Amino acid sequence: MPITIMGDREFENVPSIQSKALRINLNKNIYGTFAEIGAGQETVRNFFRAGGASGTIAKTMSAYDKDFSDAIYGIEDDKRYVTESRLKKMLSHEINLIEERINRDRHPDKLFFSYANTVATIDFKKNYKGHGWVGLRFQVKPDEAYNDIILHVRFHENDARLQQNTLGTLGVNLIYGAFYKYDEPKNLLKYLYDHIDKDQIEIDTINFSGPRFKEVDNRLMSLQLVKNGMTQAVMFSPDAKNVMPAAVLYKKNVLAFRGSFRPVTKVNMDIYHKSLDLFLKEKRVDENNTICLFEITLSNLRAEGEIDERDFLDRAKLLCAQGQTVLISNFKEYYRLVEYLSRFTKSRMGLAMGVNNLVDIFDERYYRHLSGGILEAFGKLFYRNLKVYLYPLIDKENGGLIDSNNLKVHPRMKELYKFFKYNGRVVDITNPNPDVMDIHSRFVLKMINENKPSWEKMLPKSTADMIKEHELFGYTKAINQEKDTEKLINN
Repeated sequence: MPITIMGDREFENVPSIQSKALRINLNKNIYGTFAEIGAGQETVRNFFRAGGASGTIAKTMSAYDKDFSDAIYGIEDDKRYVTESRLKKMLSHEINLIEERINRDRHPDKLFFSYANTVATIDFKKNYKGHGWVGLRFQVKPDEAYNDIILHVRFHENDARLQQNTLGTLGVNLIYGAFYKYDEPKNLLKYLYDHIDKDQIEIDTINFSGPRFKEVDNRLMSLQLVKNGMTQAVMFSPDAKNVMPAAVLYKKNVLAFRGSFRPVTKVNMDIYHKSLDLFLKEKRVDENNTICLFEITLSNLRAEGEIDERDFLDRAKLLCAQGQTVLISNFKEYYRLVEYLSRFTKSRMGLAMGVNNLVDIFDERYYRHLSGGILEAFGKLFYRNLKVYLYPLIDKENGGLIDSNNLKVHPRMKELYKFFKYNGRVVDITNPNPDVMDIHSRFVLKMINENKPSWEKMLPKSTADMIKEHELFGYTKAINQEKDTEKLINN
């Protein structure tokens, strides 16, 4: 029995990388291959050093030369090598070789796996820090289908050797987590950073698939990436799948629209359509090369306290059903959003927002953490000719509209606001739909929760139908069916 000293506190004992590799090596059934391209064979080296690797490692290779790589895995349609499709081909090729070469009758208890990565580390001039795809195909029962864990990483260290070591550590964590933590996907995510600082490497996309992960919603896993500080933003495509932001945003014109979308209302869609019309009229903005993002911030998801995963999925489902690309971010300030988007595109950008949001942008309190204050933030926000498309607000006092010409900012900010207004950085949406301007999602949500009538009229028909069909945002079919029955009886 271990000795405890008075004053000891409980803590999680994280196994060392050597211990993780050794545990896998000592398991007589775990058996597989390593294929690592771009950073050297950093992951498998940990297994060799741990000892006992002869029973675990069937083969290790690095098809570093492009011609050799093409000969083994084939040529990609886009001629690129650091891609998800390349990684999947590597995993399929290597696992098929194991199945072909190892007789199942002679080894009925073997649990096969294939680990692969294809990465580009920092370049010699240190202008490009690098990124890569990492994946594992594995089984936890010999007669069971394979499971996949595939993730995309971005390196943040400024030395190639450091990046290689970090990748090797991540690889061991992934393999160990897959075999010993597959039943706890959320914790598996956290364990990927064992012995790694989050400043060293970023995981911005992850997807689980296979029989062991059939209950896993990959959108929730992406939410965990942002929530745990593993990345600043994740993205879902209109078909509700996780996608890599860099691939979607590359050289695109971007129009971003931030909101709670709880649920998506007619005024949300009016802002979207009207701002998009204005954005597409800008010079050098081609509709075929333009993407619109509906952004939900982590602070918005936490508005009611802890993040409600059901509520998050309801929002994501509705936006994707509307054919929108969804961005979940940890950017409270708009300038951070623009900085993030600028990593992937140098094309035109626009922000669609209401009057209250623009007034908040000119509030100095949000920039006290910056050494340059609000001027530094505005330099980052507007330096690339970004434009704000402003949706007016109904003035409760006189019934008129508040737009860029009569909105009120703090007296100290008046001249700064005039500068951006005069230079055309703020564009008014001049033709809002007066019938929808006074719709607020929080009131609609309350009506849905309380089963009050007429909320459907405030939402796009497809959204209202989806809420009723799938019982989203607290809508309950049973209660409403009872009310309909009562009406019929009374009539």
